[in-house]
Amino acid sequence: MAPLRIEPVGCLADNYAYLVSGDAVCAVVDPSEPGPVETALKGRQLTHILNTHHHWDHTGGNGALKQTHGAVVVGPQKDRDRIPGIDVGVEGGRGWSFGAHPVRILEVPAHTRGAIAFVFPNAVFTGDTLFAMGCGRLFEGTPAMMHASLAKLMTLPDDTQVYCGHEYTLNNARFALTLEPGNKDLQARMRAVAAARAKGEPTVPSSIGLEKRTNPFLRTSSAEIRAALNLETADAVEVFAEIRRRKDAF
Repeated sequence: MAPLRIEPVGCLADNYAYLVSGDAVCAVVDPSEPGPVETALKGRQLTHILNTHHHWDHTGGNGALKQTHGAVVVGPQKDRDRIPGIDVGVEGGRGWSFGAHPVRILEVPAHTRGAIAFVFPNAVFTGDTLFAMGCGRLFEGTPAMMHASLAKLMTLPDDTQVYCGHEYTLNNARFALTLEPGNKDLQARMRAVAAARAKGEPTVPSSIGLEKRTNPFLRTSSAEIRAALNLETADAVEVFAEIRRRKDAF
């Protein structure tokens, strides 16, 4: 079985869709618009459309791409009433197969109530739940829900490649440094991200291990972050909630 090929596709101002291709199958993850996807396909036949959540900037291309290619739309079963053109609803605890490749589904609610992550061999598509050095806003959930959802993702192996839904990394890094300026891994990552963006290069993929070392939303036990928030003795969810509150205003 040939390994999967994953290609980021820039959409809108700062969205990422992803082409995932293997033997006889080709999927796009979270297509906000059809044009850039069609360009990236270079004549390949699209067999699947995968949606991590219902927001229009992750599903806006579903209709046109499905009509053109006859692709099967796969998305969260718990939110299937809000996924345009959905054919297959998936949920945690029940696997799904992409051709010969097994795919695990993680339910990661909080950004939206039905948000999921697609876990491929050595890769996870996190939509707007986990970003590079960030996490999604809590539009339909609570801090406790997002903290639990991120904890699920952190059980994946450290070398798992993280493909998120937006190019927010530089701003996320700047915010992270306001809370943990002494983090050497974060300092190095900031330099690398700034250099990549200066050249117009994407900052994806990340990895689970790198996020553990540099993402403030995953570092609620950091003494430096707790001191910056004046929450040295608070529980992890309280620390997470304050980080999210500050990021919302950053």
